[in-house]
Amino acid sequence: MHADLLFTGGPVLTPEGRTATAVAVTGDRITAVGHDEVRDLAGPRTQVVDLAGRLLLPGFQDAHVHPVPAGLELTQCDLTGIRTAQETVAAVRAYAAAHPEREWITGGGWSMEAFEGGTPTKELLDAVVPDRPVYLPNRDHHGAWVNSRALELAGIDRDTPDPADGRIERDAAGEPSGTLQEGAMQLVGRLTPPATAADRLAALLHAQRHLHALGITAWQDALVGDFLGMEDPAQAYLAAARDGSLTARVRGALWWDRERGAEQIPELVEKRAALSHGRFRAGTVKLMLDGVAENGTAALLDPYLDRCGCATANRGKSFIDSDQLPKYVTELDALGFQCHFHALGDRAVRDALDAIEAARAANGPSDTRPHLAHLQVVHPEDVPRFARLGATANIQPLWAAHEPQMDELTIPFLGSQRASWQYPFGGLLRSGAMLAAGSDWPVSSPDPLQGIHVAVNRVEPGADGAPVFLPAERIGLTEALTAYTAGSAYVNHLDDTGRIQVGALADLVMLDRDPFDGPTEAIAETGVALTYVGGEAVYAAQEA
Repeated sequence: MHADLLFTGGPVLTPEGRTATAVAVTGDRITAVGHDEVRDLAGPRTQVVDLAGRLLLPGFQDAHVHPVPAGLELTQCDLTGIRTAQETVAAVRAYAAAHPEREWITGGGWSMEAFEGGTPTKELLDAVVPDRPVYLPNRDHHGAWVNSRALELAGIDRDTPDPADGRIERDAAGEPSGTLQEGAMQLVGRLTPPATAADRLAALLHAQRHLHALGITAWQDALVGDFLGMEDPAQAYLAAARDGSLTARVRGALWWDRERGAEQIPELVEKRAALSHGRFRAGTVKLMLDGVAENGTAALLDPYLDRCGCATANRGKSFIDSDQLPKYVTELDALGFQCHFHALGDRAVRDALDAIEAARAANGPSDTRPHLAHLQVVHPEDVPRFARLGATANIQPLWAAHEPQMDELTIPFLGSQRASWQYPFGGLLRSGAMLAAGSDWPVSSPDPLQGIHVAVNRVEPGADGAPVFLPAERIGLTEALTAYTAGSAYVNHLDDTGRIQVGALADLVMLDRDPFDGPTEAIAETGVALTYVGGEAVYAAQEA
């Protein structure tokens, strides 16, 4: 039988390494992997792609991403990538002037390091948007910047108490200063105009096009539900899956309402059945255990330090009762749910591993494939527990580098010893843990090749000469590519993807070069030429 699609003339990354130079695809499956002999499968209707020395590898998969909110932000006041306070305020002014019809100014993506202490004030916004409410989440979506009008509409004043899961930043006089952290975001976020169903579907498809252009063929949406004003993508996925416009393969992580307990589990079972269709499967539960280190809400075993290096009373926040967590995870595991943990601080990581251990003891071995995302601070005693418990380490490599948010808002408040426990990719691999990888987009760039660059170099792309961030935690290029392919395919329960081998689905990406042929410092210069899902091209660069 002749192949429908044939790749020849370049390196092919198989599970054994770059051991092939040709791949044949028939229908949506890989039917041959080898060398010149594969060319015998070419027929009169076979499409032949000349790799011309460029690397062919499995399609990238993002194990932790938020495409619908990202797509919506791109159409609103997008502050991504702006690094100074002056430029950020100017961008808000320009957006507001260009959109006088908007009742609210929404969007987000501002950088914490642009503002003193990572907490911009309402006065900065009042100066450029005095008459309309403004609500702008920051880059990591764990804090929001609001103006006086938004605070007024929400009824937030000096007497408003902090919610249990958040904090209202206040000035020296005790007045709300304009930054809302974690659960306090919802005090204003709940008032913002919701996107329409058409808006959410358009955002999904816009994001999908962008992700395909980066070689991403599948992902795990890390928040399917309502949380802090983020748009629930569930119906957008269901609509796209039903009408065939969802070309990616998507695993949905159903949101665990951290204000409730086990009584919500039957609802999650119903949602799993109702929301699974075609290429969208909602078989995961997302449990957000803590916040982020930059605003002091990541859950730590020992207290944060203050600016003078002295211990404070703050150990961060645990959003889910650690005494109840093992019970919840055990019940979810028994029902066949995968648990996807947001675990950033060392206490949250330990709580998640303890819960997985409890589930294993109660239920025995299972194929639910729990994974812990972010893993900024991991106590060395917990590193070997990942492999022992079968818990996958879901890493966001772009964060593992020296940059202002790390150097100014994190390391000083962790202290030198704890700062040396950050993002232990190398240690996890050496201990036998499986790595998956993701971006947390729109928190950071969804480009896998940018993340791979940092995983290998522990230096930001373009930061030539910058100090290497914890050199012992660097991993090799093959290991980084595997995390973004086979590793993420494993946590996405897409077992017939993530590898180039006979019988696997033909989810493939052709790069514009072979990154193995150049220095590791040049990995980020690599681009994507072609992306295929099930043997169908979903992206082609113009020069391809």
